[in-house]
Order: sequence, then structure tokens, then C-alpha cells
Amino acid sequence: MGVPGLELTLESCEHALADAGLTWADIDGVDTMGDTPIDEVAQARGLELAWTGGGVSNGGLLSPLMSAVVAVAEGRARHALVYRTVQMMGGAILPPEGAPPRRAVAEGAETSMPMGDMQALLAYHAYSAANWLAMHCRRHMYLYGTTKEQLGALAVNSRRFAGMNPLATFRDPITLDDYLAARPISDPFGLLDCDVPVDGSVALVVSPAAAAGDFPRPVRIAAMGGADGHGGWDQRPDYPKMASVDAAADMWSRTDLRPEDVDVAQLYDGFTFIAFAWLEALGFCADGESGPFVADPGRIALGGQLPLNTYGGQLSAGRLHGYWIVHEACLQLQHQAGERQVEGAEVAVAAVGGGPIAGCMLFTR
Repeated sequence: MGVPGLELTLESCEHALADAGLTWADIDGVDTMGDTPIDEVAQARGLELAWTGGGVSNGGLLSPLMSAVVAVAEGRARHALVYRTVQMMGGAILPPEGAPPRRAVAEGAETSMPMGDMQALLAYHAYSAANWLAMHCRRHMYLYGTTKEQLGALAVNSRRFAGMNPLATFRDPITLDDYLAARPISDPFGLLDCDVPVDGSVALVVSPAAAAGDFPRPVRIAAMGGADGHGGWDQRPDYPKMASVDAAADMWSRTDLRPEDVDVAQLYDGFTFIAFAWLEALGFCADGESGPFVADPGRIALGGQLPLNTYGGQLSAGRLHGYWIVHEACLQLQHQAGERQVEGAEVAVAAVGGGPIAGCMLFTR
């Protein structure tokens, strides 16, 4: 058995509060993606909450964090705690006995939902996101000449960064030959194209900008954007593009900052190709150029043009559904990333999600 979810959650929350110089008594708002219910956290620490989530639905995995930003900006909470606790190893896979059933989809509503094409995918025996994203990747290879070696360059770079992160799951270096020799999962993906299931928890505190002077190392939210739907997994007219294109456009429309201002990028890598898609969606390179961008020696490494997934990414550090991505973006801007610190980092982007759901946020010091 692993560490209980509530214990993981409370530990990560207490680290976040300590970093902000706050206590549990300061918290009046909480939101989460799961897995630990908010009422369990509130009861464990005697919280009196004015706000408990909701407000943004199109940010994908980042919707709880974006909702907290809106709630604080509107004065519905002053200090909002957002956490994501994951139990994929020691935790239970099935819901607990007596848990309410998942919300059913109304007849005829399927096609309007981000995952509305799931029935068709399952009918063709595409049971996993590995299958769905592999199709995107294969199409990208056909259109632009993207190669396995270019995908492997990302995996090797991520493992190099993981070696600098004492919390990463896999820290031993890998070579391109190791990557190419890994067992196949869903063509063109092999084992080292896939992220790593872990048990863990990440927590963040969202506070009003006016309170920034009260904190030792505040990180500011410059812009955020989200998107869902628009063709599901495989019916976009611009396939193999994904909702990341729409989320990135939404984010950039809300700031004067531009891609060239970004010092460090933390991009979702549930599979290697998702990070490639985000590089293009965010404007770091043109359509079809993410492969050469990543394969260029030193470009995404420490000291390069755009250090990428500096904590090791989900490929090597572990899959916390994008929240480790946000944590690392903040750590880099606090200049607290130790051996993997990007010198002089002032602007960071965190981009999360793949397929029909996506959210991204731009942070500054």
C-alpha cells in the first residue's frame, strides 16, 4: 500500500503554505482535480471556506487552478489553495465502494463534449491515449518528416534534467540507442515515449496581486488560456493540431508578452509528441518544425535557447497531470531549482493537456 491520499495532500499543502509564509488559518478557498476530496482536507485542518472551486471549465487539467485565479481576482477568496494528488501506484485504481457513479452523458449530447468521439475510438479498438496520440504523431511524421530520433531527443533531454532532480522517479541517464530499443507501445511510440505513473501531490497558493509584497518569493500570473472540444480527438479540420492551438491563442491574446520573451518552458509530455505539439501551438517554432527544434543540440538543454521540462518532465520525473509542470515553472522563477536552475529566468510558460482539452499559463517574477 502507498501513502494515504489525505496524508500526501496535507504534506504538499503544508509545504506550499510554508513557502508562502501562510498558515491554514489564512486559507478561505480550496479547489482540486482530485483525488483527495476537499471536505476531507477542510475537516482535517478545521478550514472555514468561502469558496470551494468552479468558475473555469475550459482549462482542462488546469481548470481548478484557473478557477482559483478568477475567484481571487473577483474577491470570492483571498488565499486559495489548489492541489492535485495522484495515486497511480500505491493508491486504488477503482473508486471506493459506495462512491457516486460518474455523471452520465445525455443522449445526443456526446458530439458536443470534448471527449464526445470516445465511442467511435473504442469501436476501432483505440482504447488508450497512447493510441489516439500515436495517430497524431504518425500524421505529423507524414506531413513534416518528423522522426523517431527527434522524439527520442526529447526523452533523452528530459532524463538528463531528471538526473538533476532528487524527486524524479527515473534519474539514470539514457541514450538515443536506449530510446530506440525500448519495447513498442503504439506505433510510433515506444515505452520511453510514455510518461511514468507515480503517487504524489502538488499544491499551490493563489493570492491577490496586492499581497505580493507579503511573500518572500512571489510568482505572478501574467496570462492564461484554455480550450476544449472543436473536433474531439480526431475530427479537427486542421488535424493533427489539437486544442493546444486554441488555448495558446487565447493566452497570447491576454498579454503583451510574446514567445521570444519566455526563458523556460514546462510542456505537457504524457507522450513525447504532445510536447512537440505545444512547441508549435505556443509559437516557439512553426508548424512542422518542432522535430528539428528539439533535435538541435543544446537548444532545449540547460543554457539553451529554451530549456524544456527542466524537472525531468512526466517522461522521467512522473505524471502528476500537469501540476508538477506548474510547480517547476514557479520554482524556476523563484530561482530555487538548484542544479537545474535556468540562469536569470524571468518568464515561464506552463502548458498542460493533449487532444481536445488544453490549458496554459504564463508566469513572471
